[in-house]
Amino acid sequence: MTITNPPATLAGSYRVGDLDINRIGYGAMQLAGPGVFGPPRDRAAAIEVLRTAVELGVNHIDTADAYGPYITNEIIREALLPYSDHVHIVTKVGVVRDERGGWLPANSPQSLREQVHDNLRRLGLDVLDVVNLRTLVGIDERATVSDTLVVQFEALAELQQQGLIRHLGLSTVSLDQLAEAQQIAPVVCVQNFYNIANRADEAVLAATAEQHIAYVPYFPLGGFAPLQSDVLELVAKRLDATPMAVAESWLLQHSPNIMLIPGTSSVAHLRENIAGAALTLPPDGVAVLDAISAVDAHAKVS
Repeated sequence: MTITNPPATLAGSYRVGDLDINRIGYGAMQLAGPGVFGPPRDRAAAIEVLRTAVELGVNHIDTADAYGPYITNEIIREALLPYSDHVHIVTKVGVVRDERGGWLPANSPQSLREQVHDNLRRLGLDVLDVVNLRTLVGIDERATVSDTLVVQFEALAELQQQGLIRHLGLSTVSLDQLAEAQQIAPVVCVQNFYNIANRADEAVLAATAEQHIAYVPYFPLGGFAPLQSDVLELVAKRLDATPMAVAESWLLQHSPNIMLIPGTSSVAHLRENIAGAALTLPPDGVAVLDAISAVDAHAKVS
């Protein structure tokens, strides 16, 4: 089915390398089972979510072979192969899973090469549009944002030169790590933690905007204090919208290089998430949300 003016296109697109990608995308993590481990309870429903996302104008699907593991990529292949020329799949490497579902560091050059080939095989692709190198921050307690990523990024750059990867990106990195990677190969996107309430990454966002690099924030509703959530709820009610749609709309209006990848395993929830693309926040709503990160969690809401 072809939809005229699909809603995911209403927020516009952004140039990622040589790809025009709609700013509202889809994060496929939740298509795996509970805890992003094992198969989904309803595989047919997962396939329907992916196909509906594409029908609604999504052309940016974020995934990783670690989701499941392997399950999400296999579902994407089943749902969308043969892929439209307009659908772009972005995957990440650097982390794998153990037999209990734990997240393990896997960033040796050999492991990264294996992960890239695994993604190609399970997705049914000859070339991956974008591969993000996921640093080990949050995965390995010894990892820090000052760690070098030269050896890892050089391994991916070699695969890019071999024609297996079209573009390279980074996930969970600092400004210094971004600059370090750029000495090796162009970086077309950065995927970091950022939302209304958590703006510690503002410097990376500003730098990517200046350099025309896509910035993909994850957890748009993550880490909110109760009072911050209350403020968001009040704005959403006033606009007759969901808190997720408001949070997404704020991000889209905050910087032109921001691209979103909200995830869900429900078609109904998918439609709600994509509705954020059509929501324009009024100036007074933006002002309230701009101040939300400074809201004292112990203060009283008036």
